[in-house]
Amino acid sequence: MSKGLPFNVEQCLEKSRDSALLAVETYNKPAVRFKSGGYIVLMNIAWTSLFHAIFFRKKIKPFYKKQGLNKYDKKEGDYCYCELKTCVKEYFRIDVNNPIRKNIEFFIPLRNKIEHKSMPELDSDLFAECQALLLNFDTILEKEFGVRYCIQESLSFSLQLFPSTQNLTAALKSNKDAQKVKLFIDKYRSSLSTEILESGNYSFKAFLVQVSNHQSKDALPIQFIRYDTLTDEDKRNLNRVATILKIQEKPVNHSGLILPGDVVKKVQKALGFPTINRNGKNVDKFNQDTHTRCWKKYAIRPLKGVGNPANTKSEYCIYNALSKNYGYTQKWVDFLIEEMQDENKYNSLF
Repeated sequence: MSKGLPFNVEQCLEKSRDSALLAVETYNKPAVRFKSGGYIVLMNIAWTSLFHAIFFRKKIKPFYKKQGLNKYDKKEGDYCYCELKTCVKEYFRIDVNNPIRKNIEFFIPLRNKIEHKSMPELDSDLFAECQALLLNFDTILEKEFGVRYCIQESLSFSLQLFPSTQNLTAALKSNKDAQKVKLFIDKYRSSLSTEILESGNYSFKAFLVQVSNHQSKDALPIQFIRYDTLTDEDKRNLNRVATILKIQEKPVNHSGLILPGDVVKKVQKALGFPTINRNGKNVDKFNQDTHTRCWKKYAIRPLKGVGNPANTKSEYCIYNALSKNYGYTQKWVDFLIEEMQDENKYNSLF
């Protein structure tokens, strides 16, 4: 550590870096079954200590104050340090949609849900967010204290490559606790915008493509290249490869989503409960048949029996692999309410 840093800053930084390195070591140990469990707990500590170091350096005391008093709270003679949730709010302030912030906020409640449980079934599903949590840590560490404090030089490869788990759904069926946590995970993801979900700062995903051996004997076996340093032609070529290889993953939770029948009720109510004569009968203007025509027209989900059922527009519709049905978002309801007020758009459905 630098001699120029105050003692309290140096202490927090050391604890922060040690916790992050220990988190990676824990994750990468072959004998550890629930890899993300201990990793998430330790990374929560790492981030908390990092924020404390930042605040101390900025002459901000990261302590809770007594309610209604301008005095810092103490328990058994020690100051009550701010928890990670409070630190995140203080650091990012009005930048509520920052992908790094959303990534950290994902792990705060998740840590409490998994801390005393073993759920190795979830490791592969959490890998991308876990990797981003680590890379973001180094990014903020460098931003606030400089590159010499980064931990990347201590890591040969951040987290071990995790094998694809095609039987996640089957594995969850045997672990009720994991099912509940998976519902939370999917609910959180479904609350995020597409822009945040696709950000590498929220969820880090990569394609590892085997290529022909380099002619140079000195070439590294694995090389990481920043996307934003590529030429336009290289980006186009890479995107072609990604298109071929990519397996789309979407949130699969119904918790917090809206069932088809409730979508119909909400839209019909917002329109003022109008009726229409169709085939000699008065029926609700917006009904199940109308809704079906809408999701087909706007192609927010695949037709039954055609293609991958999970290939949806996740901002509107999400497939639940466990129950094998679809849930819809409030954004879809709002979209329909606006669209169905236009008679031309409504009539175009028939």
